[in-house]
Amino acid sequence: MTEQGVARVDGERTGRSRRRTVFVVVAVILGLIVIAAVYLGYLAIKAKGELESARTHANAARSAVVDGDVGRARSEAASADSDSSAAKSRTDNPVWSAASAIPWLGSPLDSVSEISDVVDDLASQVLTPTAELATTLDPNTLRTGATGINTAALAGAESKLATIATSAEAIDARAQRIDGSWLGQVSDARDQLRSQTTKLSRFIRGTDTAAKLLPPMLGGTEQRRYFFAFQTPAESRATGGLLGAYGVISARRGKVTVDNLGPNTTLRAPSRPIDLGADFDTNYAISRPYVDSRNSNISAHFPYAAQIWMSMWQQQSGQRLDGALATDPIALSYLLKATGPITLTGGEQITGDNVVPITLSTSYQRFGGDNAARKAYLQQIASKSIDKLTSTRGNTGAVLEALGRAVHERRLMIYSTRPAEQQLLVESGLSHTVSDTSAPYAEVTVGNLGGNKIDYYLKRSISYSAAACTGDTRTTTVTVTLQNTLTDLSLPSYVIGTLGNPQNQVAPGTSQINVTLNATRGAVLQSLTVDGAATLYGTGTELGRPHVMTQVRVPAGKTATVVFTLSEPTSATGAAVVPTQPLVDQPDVRVDVPQCR
Repeated sequence: MTEQGVARVDGERTGRSRRRTVFVVVAVILGLIVIAAVYLGYLAIKAKGELESARTHANAARSAVVDGDVGRARSEAASADSDSSAAKSRTDNPVWSAASAIPWLGSPLDSVSEISDVVDDLASQVLTPTAELATTLDPNTLRTGATGINTAALAGAESKLATIATSAEAIDARAQRIDGSWLGQVSDARDQLRSQTTKLSRFIRGTDTAAKLLPPMLGGTEQRRYFFAFQTPAESRATGGLLGAYGVISARRGKVTVDNLGPNTTLRAPSRPIDLGADFDTNYAISRPYVDSRNSNISAHFPYAAQIWMSMWQQQSGQRLDGALATDPIALSYLLKATGPITLTGGEQITGDNVVPITLSTSYQRFGGDNAARKAYLQQIASKSIDKLTSTRGNTGAVLEALGRAVHERRLMIYSTRPAEQQLLVESGLSHTVSDTSAPYAEVTVGNLGGNKIDYYLKRSISYSAAACTGDTRTTTVTVTLQNTLTDLSLPSYVIGTLGNPQNQVAPGTSQINVTLNATRGAVLQSLTVDGAATLYGTGTELGRPHVMTQVRVPAGKTATVVFTLSEPTSATGAAVVPTQPLVDQPDVRVDVPQCR
């Protein structure tokens, strides 16, 4: 063989050797990738199962805490901690970390790693220490008598609850920042975790707030007295409904008693009305809210109503009060479903299912024109309601859920004359104030102008939309749709008439409504229409916000649409705030307001 031939053969051998080497290297790499993929799959499956188990145990731990079951709370919290720690160890694996760094492909792994970190911290920093405080919510610990609440137990746990609540809120904030993933299962797990951390953080902060507020407000160190208002949303007012029955309650060392109870007709006009300022007078003086209890809660700012009620009572009785609270039959229905029914003197049971139609509709037909008998009947329900609201009877968890729903829907309102307590009430959403937020804002309220109970049949929808943040201002629109669903025109005049007011002579069943908007700070009204036509309106200022009012008539079975068009500053930052007035219906609220800056 020639030298060239030998060289060619050697070259071919070298080439084959190199190809074999490359093949082996590629095969090894592919094998390692396959092994790594299989290993990652194994880790993912195990981590997924452990995270799901941890969340299940976390929910069970929360339920056990609410029920005061210390043993089960500790056991479930420990299980959640164990499962979350196992999941965290798998996602801290070097193979997992390397794979999660791969652009796009590693996104689901990175998200799962963040999820496992959050769940692990939730178990160790929130659930475990909270389980140790389960006795705080144990009904046997909280109750000191028929209607007493052990305020000392709550006060003793407050400092620990405050620390846990702060940790829970920080963990919830981390959960909200976890990125989504192109893998649907991971995004779903992220969303479930967000919901869980938010619910848990709110529950613990709410418990902490209760531990701060209840001991002093329930007379832990000195007797307290409060005005109690039972509102009737069948005749709408800005805070919910007409002041119907009212009472004065006392609290001493956690025990609450009813000192006085009466209909609104027994609350006399004060000889020296309080003064809530020029803006309040400009907006509402024509309705005489200082002296006419029927219009005392005409503003959406509950502290105004509370102060008017307290002033009326003090001048009538000489008794100074420490605050006021208000609720309605819808909130009571939630509570009665958790505690069981109210039994009236004659044996009639008022339940979570029948309290709303009885108090807001059928009682008017039942008693006809005998208002005294009807009001006495409703006073008895109100008296029993106070007992329910100021006790912890029934399943504690269910009671807390009922109260939480009432607070969320703004159906439970509290005012305190103590500044520190009032600030806590504002922060917790219990004060029903016109917010001082700098964010885009649209608070729509309606007020009954007919002196009837027709708002039992009112259905509302509210839409708040805005243009993009392209300049110093942008156009926003608040659209309010009011539907009068009344069909039975044979109902008593007291329900669907106008009580003989000659200025209100309209067809029976017509809903006469004052529609009010409290808008974003700095906003300017551009136009206001009702069913597409320009209409008369009034303007003012409420706690620094533009305040716009107009009147609308909606015949039975008809709908009216009110449109506010405004120019709003884009300097209003944050998510839009749209408080909802608590009436009989649950309004459809839609918000399409891009956040600026």
